[in-house]
Amino acid sequence: MQKKLIALAVAGLASTAAFAQTNVTIYGIIDYGYSYRFDGRSVNAALPGTPGTDTPNSNSRLDSGQESGNRLGFKGTEDLGNGMKAVFLAEMGFNADTGSAAQGGLTFGRQIYAGLSGKFGTVVGGRLYTPYYTQMLKYDPFANGTMGAYSNVWTPVSAGITTGAAGGGLMNPIRVDNAVAYISPSFGGFTVTGAFSNNAGGGDTLAGNSANNTVYAIAGAYDGGAFSAGANYHYIAIGSGLPNIDKVENFTLGLGYDFKFMKLTGTYSWNEADYTLVGSKAATLNNYLLGASAPFGKWTVKGSYIYSDGNTAAGGDAQQVALGVDYNLSKRTNLYSAYSWIDNSDARFNGVGDASNTGFYGASNGYSAGVWQQGFQVGVRHMF
Repeated sequence: MQKKLIALAVAGLASTAAFAQTNVTIYGIIDYGYSYRFDGRSVNAALPGTPGTDTPNSNSRLDSGQESGNRLGFKGTEDLGNGMKAVFLAEMGFNADTGSAAQGGLTFGRQIYAGLSGKFGTVVGGRLYTPYYTQMLKYDPFANGTMGAYSNVWTPVSAGITTGAAGGGLMNPIRVDNAVAYISPSFGGFTVTGAFSNNAGGGDTLAGNSANNTVYAIAGAYDGGAFSAGANYHYIAIGSGLPNIDKVENFTLGLGYDFKFMKLTGTYSWNEADYTLVGSKAATLNNYLLGASAPFGKWTVKGSYIYSDGNTAAGGDAQQVALGVDYNLSKRTNLYSAYSWIDNSDARFNGVGDASNTGFYGASNGYSAGVWQQGFQVGVRHMF
């Protein structure tokens, strides 16, 4: 149950002073469960991409934050009068299995912002989710959680491309620091979001803005009842801290239709990372996702198929098939299970992960390219 703390702040010292009401909500998620992974590890691990005999390798563990990342948050508004409000949110992530902080140990690593809202829309600044990621959560049936998460195969696992963008990778930008964003009012179900940041993957320098890693993002979304659509363009101009990369571009289109008995979604994403080295070919991906979720009673069944079409510089192709089921014990507590199978080709290193990205693997962990992997997990999630 959400707990609301109601506080009255004195707006003036005179006896006729007005009072402004501030609403603060404390909320969070605790998610814990078990996961099992099974894959083929090539005996030619020292020679990535070289065909070899697949040696089975398995791993089982108790995992934290499988369906949703564990979090504790505070959000609120203050009525400033004349239709204007002050808004804020501070959300920290943590690991339920150890009690340690997530997002690299940041205090409010998930997101934190403050801003103003009114008839003009909403303006906020801080550490923010990207418009791109907000759209992806909407059209991925697994909302980037469990082993069915879209991010398992949405970006190639390579040292350069996966650096930065607050942990999500340059081709899958989840959060950005030092950011400002504007969200327009709804015009017949249509909204526009624009965002700017001068700190994607580090680079908010004191010496000069030319060394910053700058982000420009714009997204449009339409919600017309059963039908929804969204388009997003995300551009990162690299200034420093990310060797040999000049810029990264991302365009995403999402569609969804809710038939009540089943919701169908589809997403297409074009991603490209351009390198500064003479003769280097840009890493390009074309990603396709088809998803479905069907509620019946206390149950929800969901599934997705993803095909990631990458050129040679991106490591080739990868595909994922995922199935999952949730059982709602109440409005705030559910049991879940999920299964995912990933097949890599050429030089791709994509693995079965979850919200805490525990399925990451690559050449540094003894794997060769083209390894297949599958996994299964069960758990319980409580939201308060």
